[in-house]
Amino acid sequence: VQLQASGGGLVQAGGSLRLSCAASGRTFSSYVMSWFRQAPGKEREFVAAIIWSAGNTYYADSVKGQFTISRDNAKNTVYLQMNILIPEDTAVYYCAADKNPAYVGVSAYEYDYWGQGTQVTVSS
Repeated sequence: VQLQASGGGLVQAGGSLRLSCAASGRTFSSYVMSWFRQAPGKEREFVAAIIWSAGNTYYADSVKGQFTISRDNAKNTVYLQMNILIPEDTAVYYCAADKNPAYVGVSAYEYDYWGQGTQVTVSS
């Protein structure tokens, strides 16, 4: 399984970015796919998740109404649309996959596969 994250960059506060996570190596229909982020000096934190088969979505309270996670079955890709970005959103963003989800995990240890991370920097 490979996860390839992309789409990060430098954006001014109030701007938007869309991250992509291209998944390959197997069928992901039974997986939970998530985005985490890690700011300098902080632990990796859950951002959003999607149940691939059903499309149900889950968000950290800090990003509800601001970020949207989605997936494209045909492209085997998960997206994270980030709007109204603020400097506190600055972090390396990682996509992750849980291959045997009993529930939607919000802790990094619950995920089996990780992308390489993409840097998001929001300037004030």
